[in-house]
Amino acid sequence: MTQTGTPTFDQLRVFLAVVDAGSFTAAARRLGRATSVVSYAITNLETQLGVALFDRTHAKTPELTEAGRAVLVEARTVANGMDGLRAKVKGLLEGLEPEVHLALDVMLPAARVVDALKGFAEAFPTVTLRLYVEALGAVGEMVVSGRASLGVSGAVLALPDNVERISIGAVELVPVAAPDHPLARAAHNAPGAGRDHVQLVLTDRSRLTEGQEFAVLGTRTWRLADLGSKHMLLREGVGWGNMPEPMIREDLAAGRLVRLDLPDMRAISYPLQAIHRSGAPPGPAGSWLIRRFQAQACKEAKTAGA
Repeated sequence: MTQTGTPTFDQLRVFLAVVDAGSFTAAARRLGRATSVVSYAITNLETQLGVALFDRTHAKTPELTEAGRAVLVEARTVANGMDGLRAKVKGLLEGLEPEVHLALDVMLPAARVVDALKGFAEAFPTVTLRLYVEALGAVGEMVVSGRASLGVSGAVLALPDNVERISIGAVELVPVAAPDHPLARAAHNAPGAGRDHVQLVLTDRSRLTEGQEFAVLGTRTWRLADLGSKHMLLREGVGWGNMPEPMIREDLAAGRLVRLDLPDMRAISYPLQAIHRSGAPPGPAGSWLIRRFQAQACKEAKTAGA
């Protein structure tokens, strides 16, 4: 059985330079080496692998052989992996977190989440992100316990003193129901009318919010741990409830949901805050996320005031 040698990373780098530059001479200029040195590196690589990588017989410029094309794919994979390793080590030396555990309140609008995470991926390609989407007190509980290094939580929670809070705006919660719901059909509802109908209430199993109620008016409640399920049931006419306005904006415009006129349950501003433990401040990547969320809030405030 033929045994192949082990190419060096430098040999692979020279090989890629020849492919990308189009010739040995152009690759030599790109690498700052003599053409003979480049040619020697390629010859050694071919000897190590036991195959010819370039066909030098029928063209002025070297052309990849079938074996060369196969090796090219693997060489690029190795080079990209090495570049990624260098970037990760450089980030670690500069204090960059290897990964960020981020817990988000389900009320945070999807557009804000997408904007922040797309920007994060571009700014920190070597940092692994672990994302959790939770309701109410579950976000704070993850940060307090250390399972998440950074969170975006509703500001209604009573958090320990060792948790830092940074305001990042708010989201409007509005009472809605399906158009055929009795509360939606009424032009004006009397005070207390909401108590006569099932209210769908978002809840969680966090100890931080155990026994607490948030914007609960109805005496007949269905408690749901998933905001998507609540949204679905509202559109199907099963009860009424408060929903973040960005999530139901299209439903309101299309008439699938109706904003309710309830004297004792108007729209509610749900404050949002970035949170982290005082003893574990975020590194460059986590701090970038906080600034991004703050910038979003500033932009929304300016748009609302325009």
